[in-house]
Order: sequence, then C-alpha cells, then structure tokens
Amino acid sequence: MAAITSDVEVEVRRPRRGVVVGILLVAWVAVYFVLRGIDTLTLGSQETTTLHRWLTDHRDDLGQGNVVFDAIRMTVDQFVVLLQNLLAQPAYGRPVPVIGWLGVVAVAAYLAWAFGNWKVALLTAAGLGFVGLQGLWRESMDTLALTIAAVLLSLLVAIPLGIWAGLSNRAFRVATLVLDLMQTLPTFVYLAPLTLFFAIGPAAATIATLVYAAPPAVRLTAHAIRSVPAESVEAARSLGSTRSQTLTKVLLPMSRSTVVVGINQTIMAALSMVTVAALINAPGLGDTVLKALETLDVGVAFNGGLAIVVLAIVLDRVTTAAGDRPWRTASRRRRILLAAGAAGVLVAVWFSRTYVWAAEFPTSVNIGSRIAVTTSNLTNWVQDVFGGFTYGVRDAVTKGVLNPLEALLTGSPWWLVATVVVALAAVLGRWRGALPAAVCSLLLVATGVWHDSMVTLASTLLATVVVVAVGLVLGVWAGRNRRVDTWIRPVLDAGQTMPPFVYLVPFLALFGTSRFTAIAAAIVFAVPVTTKIVADGIKAVPVATVEAANSVGSSNWQVISKVQLPVARRAITLAVNQGLIYVLSMVVVGGLVGAQALGYDVYAGFTQSELYGKGLAAGLAIVLLGVLLDRVTQAAARRTQRFPRRGDKL
Repeated sequence: MAAITSDVEVEVRRPRRGVVVGILLVAWVAVYFVLRGIDTLTLGSQETTTLHRWLTDHRDDLGQGNVVFDAIRMTVDQFVVLLQNLLAQPAYGRPVPVIGWLGVVAVAAYLAWAFGNWKVALLTAAGLGFVGLQGLWRESMDTLALTIAAVLLSLLVAIPLGIWAGLSNRAFRVATLVLDLMQTLPTFVYLAPLTLFFAIGPAAATIATLVYAAPPAVRLTAHAIRSVPAESVEAARSLGSTRSQTLTKVLLPMSRSTVVVGINQTIMAALSMVTVAALINAPGLGDTVLKALETLDVGVAFNGGLAIVVLAIVLDRVTTAAGDRPWRTASRRRRILLAAGAAGVLVAVWFSRTYVWAAEFPTSVNIGSRIAVTTSNLTNWVQDVFGGFTYGVRDAVTKGVLNPLEALLTGSPWWLVATVVVALAAVLGRWRGALPAAVCSLLLVATGVWHDSMVTLASTLLATVVVVAVGLVLGVWAGRNRRVDTWIRPVLDAGQTMPPFVYLVPFLALFGTSRFTAIAAAIVFAVPVTTKIVADGIKAVPVATVEAANSVGSSNWQVISKVQLPVARRAITLAVNQGLIYVLSMVVVGGLVGAQALGYDVYAGFTQSELYGKGLAAGLAIVLLGVLLDRVTQAAARRTQRFPRRGDKL
C-alpha cells in the first residue's frame, strides 16, 4: 500500500489571482462594517497638522536669499519678460509690444510654411487671427511667450540628455527611472515645490513647465538615437568618422523625424502646463479660464478654453508638418519663394511697428463676447432641458457607486486600508508591487491628508474602471477594423492635444460643481491614450495566430476573448497603467470645480497663505498616489509578460 501511494504525485494548484483578490475585497468589506469610523485620520478643510504649520512657517527658508536660486529666477524672468515685450506686453516706452499682431501672424505663418507647407501656414494665420477676434490676443501672446520660453529652455536641457541616454546604456537606465517618475506626476504636483525655491510668478511657472515638458524630448531623442541601424553606424566608423562626426552626420540626421515628434510632445506638454500654472500667477489664457471657473462663468471659460485649443492645434500641426517634411535641400524655386516670403514678413513687421492698426489687434470685431453669451445661453438651455437627466445621472452614480466606495476607503481604519492595499499589490505584482505600496501608504499617513487622499483615490478608481471599459471596447474595435481606426484616430489625437483645463468647462455646464464633474472630465481625458494602446496591442497580435483560430471555426467573440485579448494582455495592462495616471492628473485638477480632496488642498495652499503647508503636503500625497498606482500596475504588467503554460506553477 505504501509503495502504491508513494508513486502517486499529488499536484496542489494555487488559486487564481482573481479569486484571491475577490477574497481580500470581501474580507475588507466585512471588517469595515465592524470597525468603520475608527482611526480614519479625518482632517477638516481648514484644519492643519504640525507638519503643515512647520512647512508654512519655513516656506521662505529655501529660496529666499539663496544666490543660486535668485540668479536662476532673475535669468528666467528676464528671458520671459523679453519674449513678452516682443509679443505681448507694451515695451520700451511704447504702448504696444515690439512686434504687433500683424508682424506676429506674418512671422508665425512664414515659419509654418518654411518648416511645413502652405496648408499649415494658412491654418496658423487663421488660428492666430481667430484668437485675436475672440478678444484674447494679449492673453494668447502671454501664453505663447511662456510656452516658447519653457520649450526653448526644455530643449536646451532635454536634447543633450536624450543624446547622452541614446549613446550610453548606463545613462539610459538612469534616465528611464527618472523619466518614469516625472511622467507619473500630475501637473499640479510641480507647482507647489517650485514656489519654495522661485516664489510665485512667471519664473516659477516657466521652470515648472520646463521640468514637466522635458521628459518627452529626452525619451524620444534617446529612443531615436538607439533605433538607428547598427550597420549605418559601423559603416560610418569604418570610413574613419569620429564619435562627434558619427553623431552629427549619421545618428542625428537619421533620428530627425522621431526627435521632432519629441519636440512636438514637449510643446503640447508645455502648453498644458502653462495654462495650469495660472495657479501661481502665470499670465495668459490659463488665468482667464481659472478666474471664470472660480466664478462658474461657463461662457468666459469656454471662450478662453477655445483659444487654448486653437493654439494647441496650431502648434501641433506646425511641428507635425515639420517632422513629416522630407530631409533634403530645398529646390531653387522654393529658395526663391522663401526669400520673397521673408521680404514680405519684414514689411509686415515694419507695418506692425509703425501703425497702430497693425500693432494693436482691432477691437471693432469681437466675437469673444458673442461666444461667451451664446455659450452661457446654451448652458442655461441645456440645464433647463436636460438638467433633470444629467443631474439625475450625476446623483445616481454619486449615491450608488461613488459614495459607497468613498465610504469604504475613508471610513475604514487607515491601517486596514494600508494592509489591504499592500496585500492586493503583493497578489498582483509580488514584492515589486508590495514594497512601494507599503512605503507610499505609510508616507501618505505622514502627510496628514490621508482622508483627502482616499477621497481622491475613490474618484480615480471609479473613473479608471470606466476608462478601461471604454478603452477596451474602442481599442478592440479599432484594432480589428482598419477603417474604424482611420476614423477615430484623428479624434483621439485631438483629444490628447487639449490641456486638462479645457475638459472641465463642458462638464461644468452639464453637471455643475461636483465630484462627478471631475470624474466625467477625467474619463474623456484618459480614454484616448487607453484606446490607442489597446488598439496597437490588438494590431500587434500575429496574423497567423488569428487565422489559426478562424480555421478551427472560432467565432469573432471567441477570437477576441480567447486569442487577441490574452496575447495583447501586456498592452492592456499598460493601458490600465496609463489610464490610471491620466485619470489621477485630471481628478486633482477637478478640485477647481467641486471635486474637493487633494486638488482643492493644493489650490487652497496657493490662495490662502495659512494653508500653504497643507497644500504642499497634498501635492506630495498626489505624488505618492501616482507612484503607488504606477508601481503596482507596472509590477502586474511584468508578471503578465510571460504567459504560463499548462502545468506551470504559479
């Protein structure tokens, strides 16, 4: 009997991760009903902790009187003032800028033509003319000046760093770690710390924008350099080229299109950040939208948001056209046309410096007030006609889903929530997920804004579930149907072009000031990137694999659920990761329209001096939430990189 039983091999299978996650959640809910209301670390909106008060009392210690920071601030300030004098502000004893509106339009259209094509030049002239007709010329030029300053300074740092990371494996590994962290952080996070060093004003706004906008250029430049075929590099070296010659004659020319894409992304990020930087007194369109949101003036906010979108489209199209343009010497005919165009630009600049009508944008035609009034009337009509439905949806989702989830997170003892978070991270990502989850949870407690962090987390999780569901449906549809992909890709690109501020305006009109408004805006903001990643993952599934499934009689649903989704699992996990990060960045911005929690804490820190320390702590809490969510989802993605075969031990 012993011999028989000794030859029997008993295989003990571990439960699936989904089952373990379900058991953890059920146990959490059960314990919540027993311990709710205990150790919740609730803090009132005007209450502060010892840490918050210490940060408020010592906020001037770092930057005030520091020679290095003062020098940087003054240099950046002077650069920004120079560009504002050139484009936006009265300068050198004149009531108008150095270059008036006609000169700015002519120079911008000429550059768009020179680096792109005549269609982009027409779009540029029309776009700038439109923002002028909106009555927002000066605000638009302030925004453009800050964006140009931030982009030029970003590229001055980012391109050399990208080249270094492209040439050095060690630099590439370090850069990847730093850039992953920087791109995880929402826009709000960059503002408060930099005001410690550079005070509130254009300099801090420009430096914050510089830091936020640099990662795309660094990452894509490094990627471009590393993607150049090794054969091309070896051929250049075999002909006696030095390292610098190989870089300038081979690597950079062959990387040009990808580097320009990086510049495009840097410009888009800079424009997005410059508008948010209105919170620290950055001039421009962001300030117009911010003041309108504070007074719930949807019409003025829409008019300012529309101008931001127009500027974003113009900058995006110009840089995209520059990247698509072939790298070759211009023909003789084109050189003649460019020279003639340059002469025309000089004439336009001379007119703009000589005549008032060409210097100050005409105010006789102002469609901005009409847009604002029409938008306000339309908003009132929508609220009167559809308010019952939209407000009903808001209340139903808030009471039926958001409030219970928020109650679970905020009503449970903090140590219970932290334990569950670490346990879930361990199940999904093993120690790579559990370790950062534990560290971030403890640091969140130390910030003193645990309760507000849980409120923000509840909104983030709810919005992410919707984003992933919509992204999966649209992504699978686009990945399987080329025509659908062709239709929705421009819409997704346009969605990623608009800064976060802009998304708040229409949802403010539909749902009023509430947490749901921020969630709805976050969903629309994050769906494009999620859809793109899922679509690319579905399209990357080998055709032979799909054809094999079809050959055995699988239905479309079986092909999707049994073949394409499992094979694209890593892309889907990445889509969840990016969806979380985008949602978090938008949810905290939603603090301006009634979302409260961490976003409101940061905003209150800028507007109420006694709450500065609490706002700084809230910014740190946003960082910790972003790092926690990013690390856990990335750890889960690593676990799905290799699919387990039948009989493998988990």
